[in-house]
Amino acid sequence: MAKSEKINFSTPSGFPEFLPGEKRLELYLLDTIRKVFESYGFTPIETPAVERLEVLQAKGNQGDNIIYGINPILPPNRQAEKDKAGETGSEARALKFDQTVPLAAYIARHLNELTFPFARYQMDVVFRGERAKDGRFRQFRQCDIDVIARRELSLLYDAQMPAIISEIFDAINIGDFLIRINNRKILTGFFKSVGIEERKIKSCIGIIDTLEKVGEAKVKQELEKEGIVAEQTQKITEFIKINGSIDEVLDKLKYLAQSIPEAEEFSVGVTELETVIAGVRNLGVPENRFCIDLSIARGLDYYTGTVYETILVGHEALGSICSGGRYEELVGVFLDEKMPGVGISIGLTRLISRLLKAGILSSFAATPAQVMVVNLQDDLMPIYLNVSQKLRQSGINVITSFDQRPLGKQFQQAEKQGIRFCVIIGSDEAAAQKSSLKDLKTREQVEIPLEDLAEEIKRRLG
Repeated sequence: MAKSEKINFSTPSGFPEFLPGEKRLELYLLDTIRKVFESYGFTPIETPAVERLEVLQAKGNQGDNIIYGINPILPPNRQAEKDKAGETGSEARALKFDQTVPLAAYIARHLNELTFPFARYQMDVVFRGERAKDGRFRQFRQCDIDVIARRELSLLYDAQMPAIISEIFDAINIGDFLIRINNRKILTGFFKSVGIEERKIKSCIGIIDTLEKVGEAKVKQELEKEGIVAEQTQKITEFIKINGSIDEVLDKLKYLAQSIPEAEEFSVGVTELETVIAGVRNLGVPENRFCIDLSIARGLDYYTGTVYETILVGHEALGSICSGGRYEELVGVFLDEKMPGVGISIGLTRLISRLLKAGILSSFAATPAQVMVVNLQDDLMPIYLNVSQKLRQSGINVITSFDQRPLGKQFQQAEKQGIRFCVIIGSDEAAAQKSSLKDLKTREQVEIPLEDLAEEIKRRLG
């Protein structure tokens, strides 16, 4: 390559790249989330990053998501193979845009090898070709759980989801949050009761789902474009504003179920919601962590029952930090069988980006090392290696400085990486089987026998 040719090595727009401290934060969050998932018996799976395009697009699964297709790029000397390498029709492949659709295909592929209800978690990277902007990425990691059953799935699985959400966000200590719960049957049933044509109900639910983003005036405009008259729009906006305590909202819904016309689906939704709320309470989720919010709709068409969105109180502009719901027909796209499911998803990459920017979370130190064994003399390296290894065997993370440099430079290197302690051993210390331990946080330096070094460091680390 000629020297004048420059390669643009910046990351493509929308494809994030973490610094070491940010990656360590992500791994910590993944581990915390995994522990909660597994405490409820969810088992891990991983599906391919690439699926057949017909799987991702089956019966409208794609929604509004822009899919990245996969096409082979041949080297210049193999261009003659271009036609053979191209993939079309059923062989066309693409990157997965979420994990629920690939889960449905996974179950169809392994139906006779799985035990149902099948509860799985998945923490993979997905890809969407949306416009990249602050907090929105084209590649991001999702942490999903879903429970899939054959024929019938207890509503208590729906109740477990808020309990899991609550435990996760309590564990990562991000402040007050609120899990907002609704049921799509309530919305669908209410729309029918005010005379909305069935063919327009899904689009109206999608419009309602944008309320927080665009405001009430815009929602009314969009409903008008759908042909919804002013009287119907007024009834809808008044309905989704119903508020109060959980029991007050349930009482209002039960009263409406007895008074509105064509209330069968509405009544079913209210009964399901009441069952879910009772389960959430029995699981011990604090009352200040969840509520009923009739404006929550979840725009995806495949949701049919319970839906959830979680917001961070005081930081509502961040949007939903965890969402999901129940679906009845998604797996049935691939199998001639009713297989209901319920699940939630945390868009972890987006969440980390938002929380770091808002100052709610902080990046970790660049290295997991807690101690640096500095190098004062190359001839003492056997001692440095031996001490380093004994500290590791005691459960302490250690970096050994292999390059002999001025002590101040080594201290600077340790501080830059977030290492708190430096172990200093010169000729006199080696002869006396002692070391000096410098705390870079307090600037204190103490002399400690080598045999006591590991315990003293652990004591100081707490």
